[in-house]
Amino acid sequence: MVKLTVGVLRGGPSSEYDVSLKTGQSVLADFPHDKYRPLDIWVSKAGEWHAGGLVSAPEKILRSVDVVFNAMHGEYGEDGRVQRVLEMHGVPFTGSESWPSFLAMHKVMARETFKQAGLKIPAGMVVKKGYDSAEVTRRAVRDIGPAWVVKPARRGSSIGVSIVNGPDELPKALEKAFAEDSMVLVEKRVKGREATVAVLENFRGEKLYAFPAVEIVPPKNKFFDYEVKYNGATQEICPGRFDAKTKLALQEAAKLAHQALGCRHYSRSDFIVSKTGIYILETNTLPGLTSESLFPKAAASVGLRFPQLIEHLISIAV
Repeated sequence: MVKLTVGVLRGGPSSEYDVSLKTGQSVLADFPHDKYRPLDIWVSKAGEWHAGGLVSAPEKILRSVDVVFNAMHGEYGEDGRVQRVLEMHGVPFTGSESWPSFLAMHKVMARETFKQAGLKIPAGMVVKKGYDSAEVTRRAVRDIGPAWVVKPARRGSSIGVSIVNGPDELPKALEKAFAEDSMVLVEKRVKGREATVAVLENFRGEKLYAFPAVEIVPPKNKFFDYEVKYNGATQEICPGRFDAKTKLALQEAAKLAHQALGCRHYSRSDFIVSKTGIYILETNTLPGLTSESLFPKAAASVGLRFPQLIEHLISIAV
């Protein structure tokens, strides 16, 4: 049997470069060699494509593969840009197509999409470059009320995100977020329990299969930021300690978010379960697949081992 060549695409000019390398390495380490032949495709921070240890043009590399496993994260890899490159060359690939990728990565547009789909979102406001700090603070207090979550509008892995408890802290948080992006989102901080739900297509006879919700418990006095996401300090409980009604509602909300954005193959949506309801925070179109990542843990909770997950994603991309 002739094996299909699968290009494992990782790295890239992204603030999540290191996480992408780890995701790609995890995929390569548990690769289904019995059915497919892997090709490690590394994109440097400068945007140069490498295959077989050599720098080469993307179009030349992509001519040598049958399908691409997209192990990228963040800007370029998850915002639709590399998806457009793959679409332009007619190469099948894992994960969402270019427009849903862009839409999900753009937190302001994603919020509006979620709202139109009937999902609850925290109150929020958009701030752009050239803002007046005093005016933004006044509006935030008047229209939203403390406390807030300040985040870059088009970044992932909680990079540049701050929890702000009072008006005096807001200018510094805005400055931190604007160091990552030219558009910033100021949202009401909804207090509650954090949860994430992974969705996989065409699994166990279901077009959209939602895994059990994972409950996320960061270290005391910390939120689920970049550091605690990947250093093993966060407690991740799967299945989460939610009642049956809440578990079902989280799974249905994750499937609805996947559909509303037009996601493909798989996704993972993050939520806050509060006294006033379930609020969606964002949807990841290329969930992390490292040893610390939540998607593989959710899959393992229902007996789907990591090599099987990799093989399933490749097969539905093909």
